[in-house]
Amino acid sequence: MDEYIDIVDEHGNPTGKSELKSVIHQKGYFHHTAHVWFYTKDGEVLLSQRSAKKSICPLMWDVSVAGHIDAGETPKQSAIREAEEEIGIVVSESDLQPIGVFKCFQSYENGMIDNEFHNTFIVEITVPLSKLTIQEEEVEALKFVTLDAFKKLIENIGEDNHFVPSNKPYYQLVWQSIMEKLSKSTS
Repeated sequence: MDEYIDIVDEHGNPTGKSELKSVIHQKGYFHHTAHVWFYTKDGEVLLSQRSAKKSICPLMWDVSVAGHIDAGETPKQSAIREAEEEIGIVVSESDLQPIGVFKCFQSYENGMIDNEFHNTFIVEITVPLSKLTIQEEEVEALKFVTLDAFKKLIENIGEDNHFVPSNKPYYQLVWQSIMEKLSKSTS
């Protein structure tokens, strides 16, 4: 779907302009996305395998849920919408624990220029995998991995072709944020 997305400047500030997602990626305009990393109280992280139909990194494993923030939408509204669309889980704004906004500027061989600011949240998930419903255009499969396995995947980004070869410090910060959240809940 080619929805309208708000354009921001190189610092993530609104420009007051919007454009179709296809144009944003063709021209390399800066824009915002929402990322939601689900974790369990038992120390597992939900990973999503990108659909085989995706033009970028098909069948690679990545963030639990992610998507572009539509024009006029807030990061939290987008996170809630994407969670329900992609894996059929309902979350509220109070469930979303923000951990930061991260720059991810990349160009791909297919000509796509992706200058994104990831508005990133962590959320404790209490629903079993069997109760999640995947959106086939976006998600091929879901799996839980332990935090130790998640850390190993991060350490091997770009080497094993399992995890999207993105910004390693970003993934490390996600891992650290979930670890800190779990240690606070057990103390």
